[in-house]
Amino acid sequence: MKVVIFCGGLGLRLREYSDKVPKPMVPINVRPIIWHLMNYYAHYGHKDFILCLGYRGDVIKKYFLNYDECESNDFTLSQGGKKLELKNSDIDDWKITFVGTGMNSNIGQRLLAVKEHLDGEEIFLANYSDGLTGLNLNDQIDHFHSHNRVASFLSVKPNLSYHVVSMKDQKLVGAMQPFKKCDVRINGGYFIFKKEIFNYIRDGEELVLEPFYRLIEEEQLIAYEFDGFWAGMDTFKDKQMLEELHEQGNAPWEVWKKNQIKA
Repeated sequence: MKVVIFCGGLGLRLREYSDKVPKPMVPINVRPIIWHLMNYYAHYGHKDFILCLGYRGDVIKKYFLNYDECESNDFTLSQGGKKLELKNSDIDDWKITFVGTGMNSNIGQRLLAVKEHLDGEEIFLANYSDGLTGLNLNDQIDHFHSHNRVASFLSVKPNLSYHVVSMKDQKLVGAMQPFKKCDVRINGGYFIFKKEIFNYIRDGEELVLEPFYRLIEEEQLIAYEFDGFWAGMDTFKDKQMLEELHEQGNAPWEVWKKNQIKA
């Protein structure tokens, strides 16, 4: 299946980087988050990518045009540096289509803009490009096929340290509990769509607003609940947490390093 990645956002809450690079290019160790996400999908056999570009799309293009395999792969250098032998490769079998989808377009409009690149695809995958997970993607895909609906998204518990407070009146607190223990779930940004999704999107509409409401009315939207690792990278603190996991060798999203069977 093709994978549509929405990577045109500004990343305003990552101001340390947003003036220089688009949010998907914010690094975790030596590779940007979009690389980690694409490698995740490639591990499960989905290596045909469509990148929906917007803000600083030129940075994303140049990164892959000048991609250096040596940064994240072992290699042997010989003959005084004249011969380089890679021991393994990241993106050799990937296909990446770069599509300008507008500087200020919302997600729904970015998806409409790449519709022609999805001709012949009965089902495709999509992602916001700013969240990582340890989900076995095949489980969500199997769940999607078994329910035969138009759209699916990953439903996760938000990784927030806040407490939810209920009030007895204007002064007294009735109860409070950690957000993580509340029965609240959010959209984790990992989507599966049938081609019929385009029948639900109108010009100017945001994907998860009007189109999703139409899907809900027709009982064509399902959610795959997952309580394992998921983390969005919205702030500098989120980036630090992901980098710490990577440095500790405990990055759950790096499924390509684990003994899992590919699709």
